[in-house]
Amino acid sequence: MSSIAVRPYMEALEQIVTQIVEPNAAAVDEEGTYPRAAVKAFAEAGILGLISAKEVGGLGEGHRAAAAVTERVAQACGSTSMVLCMHFAAVAVIEKFGPEALRREIAAGRHTCSLAFSEQGSRSHFWAPLSTAEERAENGKVALNANKSWVTSAGEVDSYVWSSRPMIADGLSTLWHVPANVDGLRVNGSFNGLGLRGNCSFPMKAEDVVIEKVAMLGEDGAGFDIMLSTVLPYFQIMSAGCCIGFMESSTRKAAEHATRSRLEHMGESLADLPVVRANLAKMRLKTDMVRSLLRDTLDAMETGREDAMLRILEIKAAASDTSIEVTDLAMRVCGGAAFRKESGVERHFRDARAATIMAPTTDVLNDFIGKVVCGMPVFG
Repeated sequence: MSSIAVRPYMEALEQIVTQIVEPNAAAVDEEGTYPRAAVKAFAEAGILGLISAKEVGGLGEGHRAAAAVTERVAQACGSTSMVLCMHFAAVAVIEKFGPEALRREIAAGRHTCSLAFSEQGSRSHFWAPLSTAEERAENGKVALNANKSWVTSAGEVDSYVWSSRPMIADGLSTLWHVPANVDGLRVNGSFNGLGLRGNCSFPMKAEDVVIEKVAMLGEDGAGFDIMLSTVLPYFQIMSAGCCIGFMESSTRKAAEHATRSRLEHMGESLADLPVVRANLAKMRLKTDMVRSLLRDTLDAMETGREDAMLRILEIKAAASDTSIEVTDLAMRVCGGAAFRKESGVERHFRDARAATIMAPTTDVLNDFIGKVVCGMPVFG
């Protein structure tokens, strides 16, 4: 992903990260505050239109750029990175199936969005919603009813890519574009969690939310196929990007602490201790191994390799588990200093734990990967 680093939007991103995201990261986490200043800066820099097509005014980038951007932001603030991750995942669907006017608004940075898939009834099986979509025969519109359990940027974005059961077609789900200001749609709870505290991942409720039938994204009943072919690749590689960001930052901070901190009675730094260097070596190796797997995943996707879907399934599972290991090692290396909020290490430690439980969870992904290994249908 090194070629991404020289692009103009990466230079703009670096300024936003160092001037806005990093200085606000502690407050975003401590107060559970949505990173509005960062989102505004992303919009002004054109970064919200990163994967929007050039013909509608976007930057025309794809998976590799999305992974690089989310990684860099995650090094500073996991909550802000997850906001971007969910925006891009929703944009990927709208780019394929949404109207041109909406796509242009997104590309211009005037419209933000997020996914609204997870539900209380089907939990981590996000591909099987229980929410309903019923056509109103008298006016050709559709009424949505749902209890969504986790919606990133809930109440903050302009619209949602929404899942429901099909209206009449066979299949597991249908996708919709739902404006945030529609009557009957509301945030239905709060979030005071362990990590990613500032991404406003709240429950949402839809009570007879009436939208136009043309707001359907793709065909009725085709939601699962769209989730699999469009959403899953973006979400998996960007989640991995976030995890690599946590690992990269944790490794750097731990190394800085080890070289800076002194054992005065011995006349040595912590880095002079073999056990500390060994732990730092493990952190570096594990981070580089996941980065290599991500690069191979992107190569497989871009060249249409037969193992592309396997790599897509593997990358989030590997990144999430490894980020827990690396951030745990960072806590060990930094010792008591890591427990102080100002170090930022304990924030990465907490944020890293979110990836394992975000659908598809690591346990579900391992089951899918096991099916591939055994020659079984993955989604059968």
